[in-house]
Amino acid sequence: AMAAAPAPGRWGGVTRLQWRVLIAATLGWTLDGMDVMLYAFALPAVQREFGLSSGQAGALASVTLLSSAVGGAGFGLLADRYGRARMLVYSILIYSLCTGLTASASSVPQLVLWRALLGIGLGGEWSAGSVLVAETWPAAHRGKAIGLMQSGWAIGYLLAASLAAVVLPRWGWRPLFAVGCLPALLALWVRRRVPEPATFTAPRAAAKVRFSARIRRDIVVASLMCACLLFAYWGLFTWVPTYLASPVERGGAGLGVLKSFLWIVPLQVGAFFGYSLFGVLADRLGRRPVFIAFVLAAAVLVPVYGLVGQRTALLLVLGPLVGFFGHGYFSVFGALLAELFPTAVRATAQGLCYNAGRALSALAPF
Repeated sequence: AMAAAPAPGRWGGVTRLQWRVLIAATLGWTLDGMDVMLYAFALPAVQREFGLSSGQAGALASVTLLSSAVGGAGFGLLADRYGRARMLVYSILIYSLCTGLTASASSVPQLVLWRALLGIGLGGEWSAGSVLVAETWPAAHRGKAIGLMQSGWAIGYLLAASLAAVVLPRWGWRPLFAVGCLPALLALWVRRRVPEPATFTAPRAAAKVRFSARIRRDIVVASLMCACLLFAYWGLFTWVPTYLASPVERGGAGLGVLKSFLWIVPLQVGAFFGYSLFGVLADRLGRRPVFIAFVLAAAVLVPVYGLVGQRTALLLVLGPLVGFFGHGYFSVFGALLAELFPTAVRATAQGLCYNAGRALSALAPF
């Protein structure tokens, strides 16, 4: 099936089936991002209802990150054994249903339970989806494909912001989470229309691929790299909606819920182009030099963004740049990690690296 006639044009060699796989993984990641970021927008209302301090509210976000590390590593192992597409379906179902069940929480322990189970699906979606795209798409276009998949997170963030702006002021945070059940419908389409990659379904050699010394070293280095970057990401973006919406006397920018949405839009538009263009540049110039340039630019811009304070015009100007460089380098993970490890252990190793990093970053929101 993967050997269908190549499509014409500058995306030559890419088949309709490969586009379908990319669309499935991108939609999965988009709706994953939407479901996870709903919490960031509902956070002030959740704090008030349950009487949580900022530290406790941040710790609740950390629970999701910790469980997502478990989910990512576990789903990676299962994807190597039972299939990438199948695990993508299960991960979408888990994070969708648990987001909806968050709306039913009547106590903090229940809230912790549903957010922890949601994290399992969050981690599993990336582990299954990114490997599915990397193994399906040709190497010449792999960076662009992964970049497009990662750009779904920016769209999901904007969807969460849009839903919060419409639902929160009128109906509160519970209906907002109830909407998060809808991505479960995507799982039905993926199950019917997305096959396993040829590299997975093809007969394998009897000998098992061992985790050699080099593979173990690459896992450790990649996990540390993921930890540093994810710590920075979650430490910042868990709190950006609350910071922009909170009153000045509480240390916020004083924009309010509706106006803060307008400031988040250009930030996430910048993120969308960062994800997408990173892949184009990485395919042309190489993974590492483009990755280093993006990370260094983010290292300069993020502290400046944090020091702007209540100067809202500057927040608006810097937002797209922070989004572009502060998100874009994540597109390296799917391509670079997939190219480091052999097929037989790829999902296991990739899921372990990304999600071990996510586990180490779980303290960031707290």
